[in-house]
Amino acid sequence: MQVEFELLMPKTLSEALTMLAPAAERGLADSSTPVMPIAGGTNVIPDLRDGRLRPAVLMDVSALDVLRGIRRENDLPGGLPGGLPGGRHGGGFIIIGGGTTIATLLTDPLIAQHAAALRQAAAVFANPLVRNRATVAGNLADASPAADTAPPLLVLDAEVELTSRSGTRWAPVEAFMVGVRKTVRRPAELITAIRFPVPPANSASAFHKVGLRKADAISVLSVAVLVECDADGLCHKARIALGSVAPTPIRARAAEDRLQGQVLTPALIEAAARLAAEAARPIDDLRGSAVYRQRVVGVVTRRLLTAVVDQARKVSSQFFGESPTPEEQSHATQSHHTQS
Repeated sequence: MQVEFELLMPKTLSEALTMLAPAAERGLADSSTPVMPIAGGTNVIPDLRDGRLRPAVLMDVSALDVLRGIRRENDLPGGLPGGLPGGRHGGGFIIIGGGTTIATLLTDPLIAQHAAALRQAAAVFANPLVRNRATVAGNLADASPAADTAPPLLVLDAEVELTSRSGTRWAPVEAFMVGVRKTVRRPAELITAIRFPVPPANSASAFHKVGLRKADAISVLSVAVLVECDADGLCHKARIALGSVAPTPIRARAAEDRLQGQVLTPALIEAAARLAAEAARPIDDLRGSAVYRQRVVGVVTRRLLTAVVDQARKVSSQFFGESPTPEEQSHATQSHHTQS
């Protein structure tokens, strides 16, 4: 059955926010139908065809150039996103426009330099046609447990910028998704950007997705990790995020805590991998059993941690030779990314 809807096409961000605003705020009648934003439409259009979505009004924001692009900015007022301490990061933030396509993540030098896990997730995202249309904001707004960009953004301590006519607020990615296809975005808000602090030079990240085929597959499970350590393997920061094993993408906090402040030996990595598997809350479905998902989470986590720890130790040894100071970290991050 064909779904009928009204299509709005704002020419500016201000116009888009006005269209999203409640009717009373716009001086109209008290009752108003919520407006659903659409950019790439790679999730919305199939859902319309299948009858899972029946919006009365769609608003196409794909023409808004202000929502596209990736840039680096200096430290923002108020410190790091989510109240993170300011001493241990590479300096500044990477800002991704909400309308930036997944394909752009594959070619942008800032993502290649600072967010390997996010680039790796983009490389296995659906297929080339979808990557050229799908946006980062759309992938998060859909709030699927299998959202490919969510685990990398979780380990990067990313935040989502939610903008309305009333102002702007930031929500950590971890708190943004609150259930299957549910987020904290209010009807009058638009996802305008995603940001994360630039990781220090002595850190490394990685992502791996397990699917039933090599392309165009919804993940059976996915894992992203980020580790910051010195040349001796002493862990200053650890992040582990899991996808497709819970109602929302999640952090494996017990596993992270097991690594924090410890020398990262193979035995410790194995212990953290087991804790990551225990953090998973998978279900049985057509793509895999809960038992399979939980077991493979541990295997993938161990392999990714082993790889990124080795990478981070080599970089730390190259630039520092011993445990770096925060000032050395910031300087080395600039030098490392200039050489990349």
